[in-house]
Amino acid sequence: MKLATQTVVSSLAAFLVFLALVFLPAGTFGYWQGWLFIALLVIASAGPATYLGLKDPAALQRRMRGGPLKESRSAQKIASSGTLLSLPAAIVISALDHRFGWSTVPVGISVLGDILVLVGVGVGFVVIIQNSYAAANITVEADQKVVSTGLYGLVRHPMYVGMLIFQAGTPLALGSYWGLSVLILAVVVFAFRILDEERFLKQELAGYVDYSRDVQYRLVPYVW
Repeated sequence: MKLATQTVVSSLAAFLVFLALVFLPAGTFGYWQGWLFIALLVIASAGPATYLGLKDPAALQRRMRGGPLKESRSAQKIASSGTLLSLPAAIVISALDHRFGWSTVPVGISVLGDILVLVGVGVGFVVIIQNSYAAANITVEADQKVVSTGLYGLVRHPMYVGMLIFQAGTPLALGSYWGLSVLILAVVVFAFRILDEERFLKQELAGYVDYSRDVQYRLVPYVW
């Protein structure tokens, strides 16, 4: 019951934050892209949260314990802060773009952005199902084992792939090209986070060195 209450409160807080991030800088509630983005986000997030709450509450708790203050490594505190700021920055810039008309995005491109948002959330959900230890902060638990199947057989950090897809889709869903500029920062932050995370995992997670040899690519097959 405590976890359910925490999930509801956290979800409500996130909903209010997204409302403020979208509509305050937009300066209007007449912003259909903003309403559709938030509606899809609520719907797409509710399903996984409900499923995990019923089937794997421990995984849900791990995903809720995120943020810079939860990180034990200085590098991860910095990376987590950058990750935490990049999405709000993209949303605010996109909403300001709508307000001042900096760019014109066709409806079809906005719909494509919504699809990317859903894909990003979906990838994250699949990752958690395949790896219950995919926590929001960088840690290794006593009984944790390397997962090398499913999406982890394609790239070593599929969760970050989902997050980047989500971040790429967000500005387009909100009808902005300028919001995509934050994606450059997000990629740099994720690369920094991954490199430090892998140093930690090679030291602390048994079998990770062999896994990193077998699965060569971190984010994009044949690229990096």
